[in-house]
Amino acid sequence: MISFALGVLTWTFAEYVIHRGLGHRKGAKNAFSVEHLRHHATVTYFAPTWKKAAIGLSVFAITAVLAGVPFAAGFASMYGAYEWLHRRLHTHAAIASNPYGRWARRHHFQHHFARPKHNHGVTSPLWDLVFGTLDRPSVVLVPRRNALPWMLDARGELDPRFSSDFALSRAG
Repeated sequence: MISFALGVLTWTFAEYVIHRGLGHRKGAKNAFSVEHLRHHATVTYFAPTWKKAAIGLSVFAITAVLAGVPFAAGFASMYGAYEWLHRRLHTHAAIASNPYGRWARRHHFQHHFARPKHNHGVTSPLWDLVFGTLDRPSVVLVPRRNALPWMLDARGELDPRFSSDFALSRAG
């Protein structure tokens, strides 16, 4: 059980390091940065699932050999949870129906729309806190051109259900 929990914790660190180091390091040109920058430019874009599954299976196999199956299972489980959460933050209004989902969306969208050098952890703020990249927004200003469909009402304005967390900027 301890090894599984260490795998979970290690994933949160890997998530932070991969996101910040490969996705946001100045001048980085790698497969991850290409997909990641495309996701930032078009917030509804996600790398194909087959790519993520292939990487996940490879990492699981290597980690299982190096650190044991329980550790690898914790790491892989958290990776799966990350992928599920990250997509739903962008695509499903209901993900924020609980305090964690609301926090995660506001935290992550602050990264997307306001401070891309902050809030690199999607599932946890722990490593942002440790490395000084945590930004705690009250209301996230979203460029109108990047507003996600679930954010808008029938008139194309911000749905009042989300007005305590988001505002649409006039620009864009």
